[in-house]
Amino acid sequence: MLLVLCVDLDNDLGRKTAIKTPVVGRETVENAAVELATVDPEDSDVNVLFQGIHERDALATDSTVTEEITVAAVTGTGSGDVQANRALGKEVDRVLAALSTGENVSAIVISDGAQDESVLPIIRSRVPIDSVRRVVVRQAQDLESIYYTMKQVLADPETRGTILVPLGILLLIYPFATVATLFNIPGAAVLGILSALLGLYTLSRGLGLEGAIDRSADRLRGLLYEGRVTLITYVAAMALLVVGGFRGLAVAEATHRAMSESSLIILSAAFIQGAVQWFAAAGVTSSLGQVTDEYLSQEFRWRYLNAPFYVIAIAVVLYAVTGFFLPPGVLNVNSLSLTDMAVGLTTGTLLGVISTLLFAVAESRFPTGPDTTGN
Repeated sequence: MLLVLCVDLDNDLGRKTAIKTPVVGRETVENAAVELATVDPEDSDVNVLFQGIHERDALATDSTVTEEITVAAVTGTGSGDVQANRALGKEVDRVLAALSTGENVSAIVISDGAQDESVLPIIRSRVPIDSVRRVVVRQAQDLESIYYTMKQVLADPETRGTILVPLGILLLIYPFATVATLFNIPGAAVLGILSALLGLYTLSRGLGLEGAIDRSADRLRGLLYEGRVTLITYVAAMALLVVGGFRGLAVAEATHRAMSESSLIILSAAFIQGAVQWFAAAGVTSSLGQVTDEYLSQEFRWRYLNAPFYVIAIAVVLYAVTGFFLPPGVLNVNSLSLTDMAVGLTTGTLLGVISTLLFAVAESRFPTGPDTTGN
């Protein structure tokens, strides 16, 4: 006879249910497994009992097995190893006594871990053991929770970028620094660059700028594929802004060297006067590109032409105001009198007002765009 023996050393079956142990026979073991699963579905001994039933059924249908097959469940106690071992040994004796048919009995032991398998010497002293099967529960709550949490985190593009990108940059610092030393590049320079990238990335995440960056990238990609004029004018405008910034710094530095004492107001005025022409050119360039794209997409409005005139008007006003604060005799700056400033302010204001009125009249007389039908 072949005995499939399910081992429950800490007696979860007896403590959590009203079932008396040992349990012998397929039907009674199945009923015990169902009752234990109903009381505590997370108990691993439930899997031991069902595994014992599975082994019994598999052996019963195996044509190579000629012995009679039965399944039984034995338990110990929850009070300690020695008492649990002794109690389980007594239950094994009772099972063997109930199966006394004059045939030789061998056992297949089913357990859920090393603790239950510590009683193997006690079982082996009473019946030969042909095999030991450990039930490995696929659903371990803590491990599975950690695993699936990490899996979901890494599956989320936003969270994946937040965690993996900084981690990747940190891991690349040492190899990049090592490679840099091979080309006589200071490792501190590489460390500074990677640290700056990590800092910029972390700052953009902290300020929530990733959405704006993604939208800008999508817009740039759209401009490339749609053939927008603004792509070219924006690049030209950026170049003009850079040149204007350097020009303004150069004028401010020259003003500082020419004057023994220079206040922040004078240096700011010098910077603005040196850069305002370039900044105005950048504004006019970008606005004309935008107006061209609106015209090509048949969404043109006459009032859109106000933008370059407004930029020029603002530049004239800034040039006049800063010139009034700058002292005469300084190289590369134009000092203006109060009258000159008044003329500049008036010119800038009139330019803005006239352009607004002119294009408002043009829009009323010559309507453009998709709503020209009056809808």
